[in-house]
Amino acid sequence: MIKPSRLSRGDTVAIVSLSSGMGGEAMFRHRYEMGKSRLENDFGLNVVTMPHALKGIEYLAKNPQARAADLMAAFEDSQVKAIITMIGGDDSIRLLPYINFDTIKKNPKIFMGYSDTTANHFMMYKAGLTSFYGPSIMAEFAENVAMHNYTKNHIRNILFNPTPELAIEPSLTWTSEFLGWDKEENNKTARTMQDDPKGFELLQGTGVAKGKLLGGCVEVLPMIVGTEIWPQDWNNAILFLEIAEEKTGVEMVKYILRGLAAQGIFDCVSGVLFGKPMGEKNYDEYNKLLRQIIGDECGKPDLPILSNINFGHNAPMCVLPYGVMAEIDCTGKSLRLMEAAVV
Repeated sequence: MIKPSRLSRGDTVAIVSLSSGMGGEAMFRHRYEMGKSRLENDFGLNVVTMPHALKGIEYLAKNPQARAADLMAAFEDSQVKAIITMIGGDDSIRLLPYINFDTIKKNPKIFMGYSDTTANHFMMYKAGLTSFYGPSIMAEFAENVAMHNYTKNHIRNILFNPTPELAIEPSLTWTSEFLGWDKEENNKTARTMQDDPKGFELLQGTGVAKGKLLGGCVEVLPMIVGTEIWPQDWNNAILFLEIAEEKTGVEMVKYILRGLAAQGIFDCVSGVLFGKPMGEKNYDEYNKLLRQIIGDECGKPDLPILSNINFGHNAPMCVLPYGVMAEIDCTGKSLRLMEAAVV
């Protein structure tokens, strides 16, 4: 995997909208502005917004080629050091016909987002570029009142000031409270945080598992299976999975996990990470389902599964770099990156 260059204060970052065009709608524009200001003020970055990123929901829905053009232009621009997605959505996969993998490979730079951006991450993975499953502009960067320190520290430790090894610690607090984005006054109200004494939970497995990180949002994976960006080699990967919305439900997640099992993926990977569900909805049911499908149905009761990880659709969140070696320690119920993700 090609690792992009680290970020420094004064570097230029591009904002792209690769799925939903919410950022361009008048009622949500304040969220974009706040996220942009956090990049500038909290991290000292110069921010450019790509030409089509603020053209709104209807335009971007009808023009996936315009979304892809922004992405390709950002990669081609030598002044841009990182690309961060505006928000998720449900159709980033539609960019696939317009992606030039050689352009990505020849112009490696930081790319970050989550949720539907999973499809874009698999595009980066096919190009051989390490990308970052992490915050988006309108959600985490535009967090009400101030960004969570847990999230900010992960951005700094992984993208700005990398170390040869980095422990991913559990967050002591979390929130899934939703305050309507259409009301600008809500920006001044901090969301209610809840304590989380559980830490990371070991569902099964013993010893230490090592592997390169690969995964994303569970609901997005069926759109990728069978396409040119679906990886053919899952050997010794640590598979990370998280649920997008509480409405997805246990039954649908069961079908998707069984699809992964039918491909033999759980026979190949060295471990599994599962993100904290939004609002802890179906928390126990998802943990039971993972043990059932991986431990019982796949006959892999010793495959390490660590759950309640703070990434994806919960706040605060860590940053997980694709293709970077990580380690699950079952005894310590811990997760560690074993190499820097940037150079």
